[in-house]
Amino acid sequence: MAKVNIQPLADRVLIEPVEAETTTASGIIIPDTAKEKPQKGKVVAVGPGTKDEAMTVKVGDTVLYGKYAGTELKLGGADYLMMRESDILAIV
Repeated sequence: MAKVNIQPLADRVLIEPVEAETTTASGIIIPDTAKEKPQKGKVVAVGPGTKDEAMTVKVGDTVLYGKYAGTELKLGGADYLMMRESDILAIV
């Protein structure tokens, strides 16, 4: 996990998605075109929250989120997702 120089605002969270599985349990290689979008990632930056909502997640948490949640960003050659904390489904 690289150090990123970005500070999310309000209730936004920056997430580094984990890589999608490249092989099945039985050893079949999955091509890039058939891979599922990852729905799990590591929190790398957290906004301060809002006056009505304190933040629940913290940097380093592994979280689950919806398949189409967040906005994709590319920072320093790495892919990230920026989303509202309410788009996060669970901390694992």
